Amino acid sequence: MIQARMESSRLPGKVLMELGREHTVLGLGITRALRSKLANSVVVLTTTDSADDKIVIEAQKHGVASFRGSERDVLSRYFEAAEAFNADVIIRITSDCPFIDPELIDDSISRLLQENAEYYCNQEPFVFPDGMDVDVFTKNVLTRGHLEATSQYDREHVTPYIKGIAKKASQSEQSKDFSHIRLTVDEPEDLSVARQIYLLASDPETISCKEILQLLEANPELRDFNSHIKSNEGASMNTGSKVYRRAKRVIPGGNMLLSKRPEMFLQEGWPSYYSRAKGCEIWDLDDNSYLDMSIMGIGTNTLGYAYGPVDEAVKMCVDSSNMSTFNCPEEVYLAEKLIELHPWAGSAKFARTGGEINAIAIRIARAASGRNEVAICGYHGWHDWYLSANLSGRSNLNDHLLPGLNPIGVPNELAGLTHALRYNSFEDLEILDRNQNIGVLMMEVMRSVEPEAGYLEAIREKCSKNNIVLIFDECTSGFRETYGGLHLKFGIMPDMATFGKALGNGFAITALIGRESVMSSANDTFISSTFWSERIGYVAALATLDEMKRLESWKKISRTGTQMREIWKRTFESADLTLEISGIPALSAHSIQGSNGNMIKTIITQEMLKKSILASNIFYPSIAHSESHLERYESNLKEVLLRISSTKNLEEMMDSKPAQTGFKRLN
Repeated sequence: MIQARMESSRLPGKVLMELGREHTVLGLGITRALRSKLANSVVVLTTTDSADDKIVIEAQKHGVASFRGSERDVLSRYFEAAEAFNADVIIRITSDCPFIDPELIDDSISRLLQENAEYYCNQEPFVFPDGMDVDVFTKNVLTRGHLEATSQYDREHVTPYIKGIAKKASQSEQSKDFSHIRLTVDEPEDLSVARQIYLLASDPETISCKEILQLLEANPELRDFNSHIKSNEGASMNTGSKVYRRAKRVIPGGNMLLSKRPEMFLQEGWPSYYSRAKGCEIWDLDDNSYLDMSIMGIGTNTLGYAYGPVDEAVKMCVDSSNMSTFNCPEEVYLAEKLIELHPWAGSAKFARTGGEINAIAIRIARAASGRNEVAICGYHGWHDWYLSANLSGRSNLNDHLLPGLNPIGVPNELAGLTHALRYNSFEDLEILDRNQNIGVLMMEVMRSVEPEAGYLEAIREKCSKNNIVLIFDECTSGFRETYGGLHLKFGIMPDMATFGKALGNGFAITALIGRESVMSSANDTFISSTFWSERIGYVAALATLDEMKRLESWKKISRTGTQMREIWKRTFESADLTLEISGIPALSAHSIQGSNGNMIKTIITQEMLKKSILASNIFYPSIAHSESHLERYESNLKEVLLRISSTKNLEEMMDSKPAQTGFKRLN
């Protein structure tokens, strides 16, 4: 029975990829299996998924039968096939082993029968090349396994449970270990090696395992080409990790957002991708559920995932078309709503991302001030105008986002146009008086620490005195501690303000509001984009604002964030670990002091993940987080910290390398 399906987390469609001449990966495996002298038939086992219709056609092409069963419950697929074909002894091979040796198949069958055993595997211990794996077991022990095995792992991988209950045949002794050689096809490198072997073999259908080893010995560069891939790695990898490996081949950096890269949490084992989410719970691609006590969509979902009233409004929008030749009226309604909440503002512009809206704000502010140079304090996106601060010194943005951001690709001509100021530094503010070319100051109202007494007032005074347009970047802080911008709390009104993240509860919408005297300059410069007129973001934002107001969500998430900070204080103190907590309650973060801080943070993430909780050093609360969620988090965190405090060697607790570091602020 050859196990095959089109879907592969690491290399989709691999079983029908061509090796050369007339054979696919599966086709060659079938052809070679048919050369077994002791197996009386070959059956291809696949799933009922329509994508696997091609597998059935391939089996027919090679004159063998096929059987279709459950995709996830592979153990039941084997049992039902054994029933259907009245099999007493089953030989299990997988379709990603195109060079399976019929002599090894026959040797495995012989050992099982001669010793009257129930199970035999030629790779215990692992001595043959990966890709020469043969499992042989009786119908009786398969039946027992089918009836008794309950874990998803056992039912998906077929043999682990069976080998635990079966009477095993003794192993053959091998003079040399070839387990480091890969003849299986799991990754693109494996496929390349298989194709080269196919081309170099005098007859791919009959070449033996021994002859393949001789061929590789004569071609060491081919033998070593895929040697970096771990054998049987896929069995221990979750689907998300496999997909992320694919992503890194085709997407520079692996994804679109640094903060969501798995390396920021765990180097290995992070689920990486989701299938669905609701409230504060996320399901991964293997349908495991996790309680999100971390970044909650990078702070976008203050109302929780898949929040009904917002999603229903969006669904109605889609049903009536999210796009047309005409404009959507909701952009007018949203502009009016934001101006109503911020009476100092007179008009608004919109975009889809934080980087976009900040770039728009800078363009308009430069037009209004008539000056090109910009002062910044905080993180404001990835655009040229911002990263150009590092052209005149690679460390200029170190206190704002990540140390050593490389401005490669940013024109050198922009050097000197953007000046980075340190938060709460009155000394740095003197540049606003000295440099008459600075026409714009963009800053986050508050990041990790409270503004010192008089700091925001001094900024407002200097900007007014020097005719500098003051922009508050509230893409992260807006609508979290107040119903509107955080600047309302401090009573300091800017000339412009940007909003994002929480505004649409996960739907893409960002906004810029400003004084009419400044915003009117937008008419003198070209700012335009097709999808800034798309309807969904506006509809989502209006529904989100209504729900925020009805529920006073900013108060609830601030309370929840305060509770989390108290949990951190008492649990880390009880573990004799020093903690520094930063940010506002609704945007809380902590850092573990000491040289082992990042290692401890990684272990916490790793061990909490095993308890189905997503935990990092950042917590973005939502109204979906309840007292019971906080209690569950705290009890599990205590248990993890107790283990950490009692261990003598932290490295022994690590399942992978420490998480990547570098953030100097909240995401």
